[in-house]
Amino acid sequence: MSTLSVRLPESIHRNARIYAEREGTSLNQLVATALAEKLAALAAEDYLQARAGRADDAAFDAALAAVPDVPAAPDDEMGVGD
Repeated sequence: MSTLSVRLPESIHRNARIYAEREGTSLNQLVATALAEKLAALAAEDYLQARAGRADDAAFDAALAAVPDVPAAPDDEMGVGD
């Protein structure tokens, strides 16, 4: 475990203390969890961008061309507002 000193605006610090208390956890645990969630979101974005970068338009067009051109099943149609 390592130590990190972070300077926060008073309003963020105050709200963090309030929510940590409300969640029944320490301020350190709240900050660690919030940072972990943010890092997971950033990693997911990186993953999706990497996948998009490997996209193959020709392969997509070939797959789409293989789909039969038939009407949707009655229970599979989208109505207005769906």
